[in-house]
Amino acid sequence: MTFVLDEATTASAEANAACSLDHYLALPDHSMDDRIAAARAKLGATTVILGHHYQRDEVVRFADFTGDSYKLSKSAMATGARYIVFCGVHFMAESADILADNGQQVILPDLNAGCSMADMAEISQVEDCWDALERAGLASETIPVTYINSTAAIKAFCGERDGLVCTSSSARKALDWAFARGKRVLFLPDQHLGRNTGQAMGIPLEEMVVWDPWAVQLGSSWGGQSAERLAASRIVLWKGHCAVHQRFLPSHVDQVRAKYPGIQVIVHPECRYEVCQKADMLGSTEQLIARIEQAPVGSTFAVGTEIHLVNRMAKRFASEGKKIVSLDDAGCLCTTMYRISPQHLAWALENLVEGHVVNRIQVRPDVKRWARVALDRMLG
Repeated sequence: MTFVLDEATTASAEANAACSLDHYLALPDHSMDDRIAAARAKLGATTVILGHHYQRDEVVRFADFTGDSYKLSKSAMATGARYIVFCGVHFMAESADILADNGQQVILPDLNAGCSMADMAEISQVEDCWDALERAGLASETIPVTYINSTAAIKAFCGERDGLVCTSSSARKALDWAFARGKRVLFLPDQHLGRNTGQAMGIPLEEMVVWDPWAVQLGSSWGGQSAERLAASRIVLWKGHCAVHQRFLPSHVDQVRAKYPGIQVIVHPECRYEVCQKADMLGSTEQLIARIEQAPVGSTFAVGTEIHLVNRMAKRFASEGKKIVSLDDAGCLCTTMYRISPQHLAWALENLVEGHVVNRIQVRPDVKRWARVALDRMLG
């Protein structure tokens, strides 16, 4: 995947006068450890390194904070560090820039670290959807809600139209908020989180329809639906998904239960509806970790989420007599997150030591304003 910068975001990349990135990429992973540690020590409190739960071990070991994207952005704000090096993906760095204080600069070590889910909701496609809802007379009674796994432009779109941002753990609260203000919700960009949350609220599946942006390009005026179906809906789900969580199937649940009798199956709500219906618990990454932390000694879990997090939990909780396996034996890593390597991190940090800010992520001021409105509604 080649990442293309969103029009709402710019990235500055000053050349390293001493060594190019290509020079770093030619070196082995382990040769970066001492260099990263040395650069980190020189930068001191001016710099904070954020590591998402799905990041590879060779990188996340250097993080000052680990967690999900929203938690990491909040942690960075609290430090007052001038430089925020975000070892995650592009939308996360955008969110950090939206929430950052004046003077804080956000760096993404590899600009190719995008998010396939966020890329599935392009701003012009979402605007076409909204135009269709307006033609049908439905926009005025529809509240747009976007998952935090979305571009800054989509967050701003929601903020400007009386909507808000949610996380996987606050999706239900966000939908309650939206339904108190409108008849219908346009949920972006992950259809599975929207469907699983709606179902848990008692909304029938037939009252949730999927808007397909590609059907529009093929000539459908209503995203593969009809105006009547849209009018009768309570949630319009965008046709998007997480490539990692989409891979888990109902058959994986059946297989792991047969292999480990009595095992608890816990999955992320980005998984398919059919998988979530078979699971014992749905939860955000933080909630999945908490469930395992609170479980008694000897508990066994199959976890439906990214493989780096699963493997990390398996090692962490082994000493407590807890067994953690992936819901799918083949596992699945976040390939775009994996693009950030020790070499990219060393390159970014050593450039900072030399006074060069590389790969800075900056959200345009007009977009930042409305995206911050949508995020503040979530915060409130």
